[in-house]
Amino acid sequence: MASPFEDADEDIGERLVIVIADDAGQRLDKALAAAVPEEAALSRSRLMKMIAEGDVLRDGVAVTDPKTKVREGEQYELVLAPAVDVETLPENITLTVVWEDADLIVIDKPAGMVVHPAPGTPSGTLVNALLYHCGDTLSGIGGERRPGIVHRIDKDTTGLLVVAKSDRAHHGLAAQFEAHSVNRHYLAVVHGVPSAYDPRLRGLKGISFEAGGILKIATHLERHRTDRQRQAVVWNSGRHAVTRARVVEDFGGAALMECWLETGRTHQIRVHMSYAGHGLVGDQTYGGKRKLSPKIFGDAAAFGNSFPRQALHAATLGFAHPVTGEMLEFSSPLPADMEELLQTLRR
Repeated sequence: MASPFEDADEDIGERLVIVIADDAGQRLDKALAAAVPEEAALSRSRLMKMIAEGDVLRDGVAVTDPKTKVREGEQYELVLAPAVDVETLPENITLTVVWEDADLIVIDKPAGMVVHPAPGTPSGTLVNALLYHCGDTLSGIGGERRPGIVHRIDKDTTGLLVVAKSDRAHHGLAAQFEAHSVNRHYLAVVHGVPSAYDPRLRGLKGISFEAGGILKIATHLERHRTDRQRQAVVWNSGRHAVTRARVVEDFGGAALMECWLETGRTHQIRVHMSYAGHGLVGDQTYGGKRKLSPKIFGDAAAFGNSFPRQALHAATLGFAHPVTGEMLEFSSPLPADMEELLQTLRR
């Protein structure tokens, strides 16, 4: 699949072509926010600004009213400003580098590290560390505060992610994420043990089981209406999201799950497992009030219930090298805190 980005005049930057699918009748700003690939890193506020500044074109003509109704099949061209000098400062932060060449770098991220700067975390991020480690070799098309970033994992999620060091790698990786061809498997510790024989689980909309007892969760996701820091399961809006999961180890009142993504939406595994009634241990945002039972786990329940982060680890990452075409696959062992959690539950 081709990259969603296309070349434009050097002084203008790049352009992103969006074809309206089933959003007919929606406002332009909402339709674009739902349709742009996550890898483009375009927030709705930035899209609003682009519309106002004439950077959204239909048939070569700028559309400057965000309330314009869109029609199915219409094609919009988003003109992205050229990369600017990065204001984010390089910081000498230790990185665990799994792979690096002239085009990309694969990092094993620790818990507590934010991927890119934001108003609440202007420093100490992965981007700050990469700017120090890679110098000026990072791809620029991710934007001023997101050089090289083609996907993310949450602050308190550990594990693997790939960063582009060249624009050609950025194009190629973004296309693979958009085509859902990147292999991403996670390990998670969840409350309860999902079972194909559970009538409650089988009765939930969007839940099904595939051969081998694989749990499939297919919903739409969008920002929560009242808490903008959270995502919520919806059905008639938002973005399509599919997660699959299987039980790796059954602890009785909890389980180690292998989860893999068909799509890659914000907080997807955390939201989907919570929706299924099996939220992640330690997840303060989506875990709800569920606790590990002392009747089942004894003293281990207190340890699990005080686990300081969502028990989620990006364990496997596989993709085609965006320049050479070589198939690459990387794995990361469980971090020490999750390994201790598992040992405690086993005891």
